Amino acid sequence: MSFPFRFLGRLSLGLLATCVVLGTSLSCAQPAPGPAARPQPGIDVQDYDFHLTLSDTTDRIEGRARVRVNVTSDTLSAIRLDLVGPPGSSEETGMRVSAVRADGDSVAYTHTNDILHVPPNGLSANRTYTLSVDYAGVPADGLIIGTNRHGDRTFFGDNWPNRARHWLPVVDHLADKATVEFRVTAPAKYEVVSNGALVSDSTSGDVRVTHWRSDVPLPPKVMIIGVADFVVDTVATVGGVPVQSWVYPEDRGPGFKDLGQAPPILQFFAENLGPYPYEKLANVQSATRYGGMENAAAIFYSEQAVADGEDDTPLLAHEIAHQWYGNTVTEADWPHLWLSEGFATYLTGLYLEHARGESAFTTYMSEARMRVVRFHEGKPNTPLVDTTYSDPNELLNTNPYQKGAWVLHMLRHEVGIDTFWAGLQAYYDRYRNQNASTHDFRRVMEDVSGLDLQAFFDQWTRRAGHPVIDGSWRYDAEANECVLSLRQTQEEAPFRVPVDVQVSAETTRTTTVFMDGRTMEARIDCSAAPSAVTLDPNTRLLGEFSMSRAE
Repeated sequence: MSFPFRFLGRLSLGLLATCVVLGTSLSCAQPAPGPAARPQPGIDVQDYDFHLTLSDTTDRIEGRARVRVNVTSDTLSAIRLDLVGPPGSSEETGMRVSAVRADGDSVAYTHTNDILHVPPNGLSANRTYTLSVDYAGVPADGLIIGTNRHGDRTFFGDNWPNRARHWLPVVDHLADKATVEFRVTAPAKYEVVSNGALVSDSTSGDVRVTHWRSDVPLPPKVMIIGVADFVVDTVATVGGVPVQSWVYPEDRGPGFKDLGQAPPILQFFAENLGPYPYEKLANVQSATRYGGMENAAAIFYSEQAVADGEDDTPLLAHEIAHQWYGNTVTEADWPHLWLSEGFATYLTGLYLEHARGESAFTTYMSEARMRVVRFHEGKPNTPLVDTTYSDPNELLNTNPYQKGAWVLHMLRHEVGIDTFWAGLQAYYDRYRNQNASTHDFRRVMEDVSGLDLQAFFDQWTRRAGHPVIDGSWRYDAEANECVLSLRQTQEEAPFRVPVDVQVSAETTRTTTVFMDGRTMEARIDCSAAPSAVTLDPNTRLLGEFSMSRAE
């Protein structure tokens, strides 16, 4: 998912309807936190099969969900699914369940506090049950039913972080991944896009039935449908994967041009990270509330961003990178969000370096660093892995995005560029279609690099803040040396960091010194009095820097 700021110049539009900028953070009109903070212990969903009927005469949807669940515990009294029901006595929104079956037999159930409890007969461990849930209602969220920028009716799934439960009976947590298919019955005038591969698409009279299936397990946050009047362009085939653009007919020109930039981005990531994991890549103009949402194999972009004629290469790169990290390798829980958003943010920068050169990448990382500095001014005690949230929406800030990107940037220089790429590939291979934590990622990078990275990860993911380094220098003509005095001036304890020092004289050279305390003095060879001495000239350290000549 793209953060509501674009590094290279302009504000993303995706969150403007629901968020306002307050200093370095966002105030967002988001749903209340959900009832299922974690997946239910003792069950593992294997597959979802959703049959949905949509109409132009009402916002009410009718659904039948088949959920194949593996039970792993003998202590369960019921299988629990998340499904938001009508609020209180009101029935204007919310899903109402009419029947539940387990392995074909009708069973009793309760649906209270937005949780559907199903106690199949003979519930026991090491057994797989197939539940069938019939339900209907008007979704208050999750499936966004409304009109697009041209006044035409649309239906778009928008599940992040745990909003799928507003329209689908699921275990609504990213740690319970499953394969999924959608069979959508809708008015014939609409095109339907979803995850995975197209199984069938048929029209009879004024009704259209479209069937999509993903055989790759997905977290519910990226299980979606998009239903609208689309024009579709297959831009290219990359490594056997069709790359498609889905846009509103009125936005055909700018939309196809903008989304048509996807193939080289896909090619770059496939070559450097591993094979693209899905059957297609559809880039879709949509009504998502975010600048972009990385739904697996069917990425949604805000309709205005697609239509405005401006270059969205960073946005496309961010969402396409998520297909590897966030969708296929999924963070184990919300505090590890940086393993999704930090990866996508940094990989965007690496694509820009590849496509536009080193200066574009340096500008990108410099702007990211400025955002982190401003964020730490407002929230100085918030570490990258933040366990203090009550609602995952609270984590939508600079930390997992730009600070996460900077941690990867410093790690790249810690282990070496080639080793860094090898580590990303190994991480993808080891945790493909699974979930991983920050600890898991560290272990992979240690295995690949042969280094002990615990101190690095503890410093940059478990503690807050960044170093603020003030320096001064003088030239010792007798010794032909420059004498450096460095001091960390932040209130927090000193960081242990390498600091690059560039000395400019008749020639320019860079030396690295290591700070492991509040202050340090270093002497470096200088054949002549320098014209300038600069800290971190190559933008490699997350921090604030100043350097002056001593009087």
